[in-house]
Amino acid sequence: MKKIEAIIRKSKFGEVKNALHQIEVNFFSYWDVTGVGNEKEGHVYRGISYSTSDIQRRFLSIVVSDAFLDRTVQVILKSAYTGEVGDGKIFVSDVSEAYRIRTGERDEISLK
Repeated sequence: MKKIEAIIRKSKFGEVKNALHQIEVNFFSYWDVTGVGNEKEGHVYRGISYSTSDIQRRFLSIVVSDAFLDRTVQVILKSAYTGEVGDGKIFVSDVSEAYRIRTGERDEISLK
């Protein structure tokens, strides 16, 4: 099993979520996060432009079976893409165990 962590633009979240549902990735968690990156956002207040390095993004956490890893990563890459600086990052790590609390099922069966 693999854990996919993706940091994407908030504006692309709906598109990413729909694309994940189309490939039957129906359970994942997400948070609104603030980070610092290469992109610089500017804000205008009363006609004065302010530059900030704090960037608003959405953080997705998805656990999938090994068989779904490539498909899931490709869907995120395609649906989150704008071609501009700040499209985000994807990180993949191993998950050694997973349990469904209600039934006690473990590992890949607990993801279904």
